Amino acid sequence: MGTSTEVTFFKSKKTRVSTKLLIDVPLLITVIILVIIGLLILYSASWNYGLQKFGSSTYMVTRQAVWIFLSSITAIVLTMIDYHFLKHTATLILAGTCGLLLIVLFMPSSIQGTTRTVLTGSVQPSELAKIALIIYLSHWLSKKQESLSTLYWGFIPVIVIIGIIGGLILAQPDVSATITVVFLGGIMFFIAGGNTKHIGAIIVLAMIMIFCGYFLFDKVSTRIDDFIHGLTDPAQASYHIQRSIEAILRGGWTGVGIGKGVVKLTGLPVAWTDSIYAVILEETGLIGGTLIAALYLILLWRGFAIAVKAPDNFGKLLAAGITLWITIEAAVNIGVMLNIVPFAGNALPFISFGGSSMICTMAGIGILMSISRCTAIDSLENERTTPDAFISLRRRDWGWRISSLGRNSRKK
Repeated sequence: MGTSTEVTFFKSKKTRVSTKLLIDVPLLITVIILVIIGLLILYSASWNYGLQKFGSSTYMVTRQAVWIFLSSITAIVLTMIDYHFLKHTATLILAGTCGLLLIVLFMPSSIQGTTRTVLTGSVQPSELAKIALIIYLSHWLSKKQESLSTLYWGFIPVIVIIGIIGGLILAQPDVSATITVVFLGGIMFFIAGGNTKHIGAIIVLAMIMIFCGYFLFDKVSTRIDDFIHGLTDPAQASYHIQRSIEAILRGGWTGVGIGKGVVKLTGLPVAWTDSIYAVILEETGLIGGTLIAALYLILLWRGFAIAVKAPDNFGKLLAAGITLWITIEAAVNIGVMLNIVPFAGNALPFISFGGSSMICTMAGIGILMSISRCTAIDSLENERTTPDAFISLRRRDWGWRISSLGRNSRKK
């Protein structure tokens, strides 16, 4: 899995147990590369905006560096703590997140008519809600493994949990985050072994939600209409997508060079957040954009490798959920800039400007590392005595499912 670091644990005055903690080096290197690239591209994308609005060309990248420092500490702390502590705090984390989502409804509108932040814009509860839901569902689904296929004790409670979080986010309104939460909840229910009919019902409910959103929110209908028109005629695409396509065409295969892009200066909206992948495509070309996408695929591979080897169902669901969340965010952001999916406000993990996104994403990486570390400790100390739960890597019911053997796995 990676290189090893020897650490000594003192169990008593007379006994010392020495063990090696395996750190997932490919995952760590991938994240470091993404963060470094993110800082370089962020400076290129934001220097003009920072100079005009804040009087400093380095304002945005300096703030991002502070968030990276704080989030790195968060990741390190979570790496060294046994991830099972999240079982005992899952309910508290979800309740606290719901509280923040309620508070934000009473805050003045700040982002295009929405109310998404608290503490003068430094905390975005919808980002916290994603990881909070993953933690809580991982705990709840692993605990209710035997009853997940039932209507009243499996399907309905999951719908209620997802519905509460999704409803609070939608009230801001943040439709893209709501869809992300519903999708994550549904796929985690699927991975955990939920009834396929119930999963189909979740898909139908999600489609109904999108359909209703089309008629209830002008922003949703505009984005969908612009997307459809853009597929048939790029000239009819939204202004945002037209500028993105311009960046892609200017970049070609190899790009114009980092810092030499001009679309960010001539109308590309929010080049430092939602549109930062367009900046990457212009300045590093399709080759650079493909390499960035490949890094997220490596992250997906390592995340699922950690999930497969996790010692219990909770760890498996937690690792799978976090991995899917990060890669889905990346896929949607990239897809929007390529006009593959309708416009959404998903950040590009580790690269887009944003404190809440960086903190939450790095916290997710810290939890993944903790699961990997705890798995290594269990393996090296030979503590497991019963068959572990495992995620079957064969295709069954069109997805990854936790085997029923996992229901007898050791509970920590």
